[in-house]
Amino acid sequence: MQRLEDETLLRCMEVLEGRPVLVRSHDPLLRRGPPPIKTFRMAKNYWLVKAEPEAYSWGTFLKEGRTAWTGVRNFQARNNLRAMRKGDLVFFYHSVTEKQVVGLARVEKEFYPDPTAPEGDWSAVNLVPVKGLQEPVKLETIKADKILREIPLVRQSRLSVTPLTETQFERILALAGTRL
Repeated sequence: MQRLEDETLLRCMEVLEGRPVLVRSHDPLLRRGPPPIKTFRMAKNYWLVKAEPEAYSWGTFLKEGRTAWTGVRNFQARNNLRAMRKGDLVFFYHSVTEKQVVGLARVEKEFYPDPTAPEGDWSAVNLVPVKGLQEPVKLETIKADKILREIPLVRQSRLSVTPLTETQFERILALAGTRL
């Protein structure tokens, strides 16, 4: 019984890592033919990152073609960076002067130590642009929308990296008139 429990735990750990999993049973009572191969795909996460357009704009991001998202010095935002997975979709928000969602990016590389941090336990991720939004989605539109009014961008306005639900993500895409 312990072997089966260990194997189940191992399978669960592999699924959490988001890798294809070879499911094998070493218990002769459970074995029926060749072991099945199952591929598990982790649910995609959705995010929003904020940048001051004067410091780093969507246009600059497009020209560069990728960026290391560094300089985050808030523990909650850092933990959000650490929760990002390769392939997750990320809205790019211009803060301060424009206050609008302007583009869509994708996580290219999961978190690693932030090379710009002289000390402390800070993280960075790499992002690549996917596409600009057809119509920017302004903060006042987000605040007025019943699906979006509770997102962290509104409730925790100083947080620079925030999670979104799939429903919130799709609503922003719809308001922007943008399709993937």
